[in-house]
Amino acid sequence: MARAINISDELVIQAKIKGEVFKRTVDEQIEYWAKIGQLAEENPDLPLPFIQDILTGKEQIKRGLGIPYIFGEGK
Repeated sequence: MARAINISDELVIQAKIKGEVFKRTVDEQIEYWAKIGQLAEENPDLPLPFIQDILTGKEQIKRGLGIPYIFGEGK
């Protein structure tokens, strides 16, 4: 469900800059930040890079680029 919200001009500027680096639109960058924030709140014991790696891995699996880890197999 899309919804219009008010956010500061400063946040939009920062999202535009960061979004350009990572090839995301302003909307996508703000949604990414919101998802990271939500996951960080729900998992305060996990460091940010670990959360980012999890999200990256999930996206890779969705696109058929990763290999899912199966517990008990491998080294």
